[in-house]
Amino acid sequence: QVQLVESGGGLAQAGGSRRLSCKASVSLFSLSARNWYRQAPGKQRELVARVTTGGTTDYADSVTGRFTISRENVKNSVDLHMNSLKPEAPAVYSCTVVFVGQDSWGQGTQVTVSS
Repeated sequence: QVQLVESGGGLAQAGGSRRLSCKASVSLFSLSARNWYRQAPGKQRELVARVTTGGTTDYADSVTGRFTISRENVKNSVDLHMNSLKPEAPAVYSCTVVFVGQDSWGQGTQVTVSS
């Protein structure tokens, strides 16, 4: 199983930026999926962004144009660059990967955006 460690969460100002990192215990090239999800209290978990092995990215409509997912291959990290943050309920952001057909999840990191 892959170990994932997220970091970068915390309190941010509306309109500001934040970068989340998800460091994997294996090479990113060995993974078949790399995703960031988020979940706010009382809401369903939402796929925020994903990046394929070929580098194709996909985003939720709610973050398109504001968030960017990137692979930092040297660091085995999948980062989520969040810009133009909107004030909303705190959410836990979690990364997930697929390695040899198995899903692995990180512990999550909370992001709170204040107005």
